[in-house]
Amino acid sequence: MRKLSYFLLNCIFILSLLVTGFGAAGITAGAQGRTVYLGGNTAGFLLGMGGVQIVAVGDVKTENGMCSPARDAGLQSGDLITEVAGLEVGDVGQLNEKLNASRGKEIEITYERDGDEREVSLSPVKDAQTGNYKIGVLIRDSVSGIGTITYLDRDGGRFGALGHGVCDEHNNMLEVANGKVYDCSIVSVTKGVRGKAGELKGLFVGENGVGTSDKINTCGLYGSLRQDLDYSKYRKIETASLNEAHMGEAYIYSTVDGLAPVQYSVSIVKVDEYNKENKNFVIKITDSALIERTGGIVQGMSGSPIVQDGKLIGAVTHVFLNDPTRGYGIGIDKMLGN
Repeated sequence: MRKLSYFLLNCIFILSLLVTGFGAAGITAGAQGRTVYLGGNTAGFLLGMGGVQIVAVGDVKTENGMCSPARDAGLQSGDLITEVAGLEVGDVGQLNEKLNASRGKEIEITYERDGDEREVSLSPVKDAQTGNYKIGVLIRDSVSGIGTITYLDRDGGRFGALGHGVCDEHNNMLEVANGKVYDCSIVSVTKGVRGKAGELKGLFVGENGVGTSDKINTCGLYGSLRQDLDYSKYRKIETASLNEAHMGEAYIYSTVDGLAPVQYSVSIVKVDEYNKENKNFVIKITDSALIERTGGIVQGMSGSPIVQDGKLIGAVTHVFLNDPTRGYGIGIDKMLGN
């Protein structure tokens, strides 16, 4: 398999306890007795944003001096541009094409801010150096990072990962549009210490991962599995509902070196079946090898499946900043069905 690219990534997917939790999702019936394939492998995600996000607002150098149509119109960092002149905009190329097509005439831009859809009119200006029409914004149409696959449902053709929502630096929940999922090899670890979460660093490997992502919600990131996916490296496992989970010994499956997940021992110290923030478990890492390698739970391990009594009961989601050996987990009930 040809290598697509190799680059180091700081993981962006674990939210610390300093960030306000998301609202609850209802428990999905039917988790008990379902059979899926166990994850634990790290994946690289390239996620579309459903539009073009403004990263920063600046000036355009024109023949008549510096100006910023975006700033003058009230556009801000974090705004997500979804339409220009009534036509959908899905990526940077489409936005630039529509701005150039305006030839400097006034156009209407539709954008989202804090979940609300808004409209504004402005006139692009001609850049003196490139000759292109611009509005004075630094933009992006995708974000990337790494996280852990929780399960693969071959019968339903779906996979689930992360166990929590994905936010940008403005704490806005991201939407997925044609997201790509790649295999990821972990090359280094920054250990977690009290007061500061650690992180995994990895390389995107190959052109094909488990599939493509198409959905993010408060319970995780989901998508469709490749039809030609080789399941031989995964093992089947039965799922269990939250009412079967109990305090005591359990295991998580995580990849903290290379490509292969490893089983690590943990202790479930609390089970909260009806927690409204999807914090259904409090777990403590007890495996000395994992503590030596990572210090406990680190960014990129979110989605690591939790197995107890031979059944999949949930996934790791958060780390306690004051104790990296402890963290929260979500019940598999809430992840299935997406």
